[in-house]
Amino acid sequence: MVRAIDFRYLTDVLTREQAVDMLRKQEDGKAERLESALQNKAVPAYNTSAGWLGQSDEQVTELIKSAVRQGFRHFKLKVGLGLEADRKRLGLVRETVGDKGVLMADVNQLWDVDDAIEYMKQLADMKLWYVFFALVYINPSVFTLFRFIEEPTSLDDILGHSKIRKALKPYGIGVATGEHVNNRVMFKQLLQADALDAVQLDACRLASINEILSVLLMSAKFGVPVVPHSGGAGMVELCSHASTIDFVSVSGKQAILEYTDHLHEAFEAPAAITEDGMHMSPTVPEYSCDVEESEFVKCECPQGSFWQSEVGQKMLADPWRGVLGEQTSD
Repeated sequence: MVRAIDFRYLTDVLTREQAVDMLRKQEDGKAERLESALQNKAVPAYNTSAGWLGQSDEQVTELIKSAVRQGFRHFKLKVGLGLEADRKRLGLVRETVGDKGVLMADVNQLWDVDDAIEYMKQLADMKLWYVFFALVYINPSVFTLFRFIEEPTSLDDILGHSKIRKALKPYGIGVATGEHVNNRVMFKQLLQADALDAVQLDACRLASINEILSVLLMSAKFGVPVVPHSGGAGMVELCSHASTIDFVSVSGKQAILEYTDHLHEAFEAPAAITEDGMHMSPTVPEYSCDVEESEFVKCECPQGSFWQSEVGQKMLADPWRGVLGEQTSD
């Protein structure tokens, strides 16, 4: 594993020798963790499809109820509609999932640093130890805690994230970011600056599993859980590998992983969850990102069957296709 990693620019934080030592220490209990993974008990899933800003309160409530029936216990919502609107929506979801449901929130870089601090302070009276508290466990005596508000400010503002984290820590609210971070050096700096309570690496922005491994090891050294961003087509397939590797071999601790239920049927080794809301551990060799040949036949433009359909023809004829706010075709 260590041979696959490029340690350039990281050795002030993590050397090859330190990485080897960390992995050797995780050999204790590794067989048991591997068995848990083979039984699909390694990575709890959280639902992020039920809390988009464009959805009505009624839609969010119904989607949350559906997610509960699917076995989810962890839920993430978008916030930033305004203080009272956010308060109302969080209250509706809390009422739906009960006190045992775990709620998290995503801001998508909406605020300036000081605005993020003040906004979250104003939500502190809403029992934020429930709203932004995630408890995931291997067994009742071994657990990892993380509380976070996701992407409160610009992805590039390392010191801003650090300031927000420090200011919100007394309120039990931590900071998570990383889905837009595109290299291991920036993750190194975020960790050095004590800016993170959860590392949300993106498997498509980093340089494949080689760079991901370096981020897993640095995160484990700093004691920060890795909670990958997997909110796009094929992302769950990719990130389930990263989370499982982290659990079995690197940190030895469970952490939740995002699950979005769309387009899995397009892949030869599709991601899935169990009835109790756990990710199915990947067992097929390679990276689970091979697309079914039938999808190319269907979607290759312009000769694919989709593009020959009524909807496809309408899209091809739309001069504004792909332009946000201007596209007229569905």
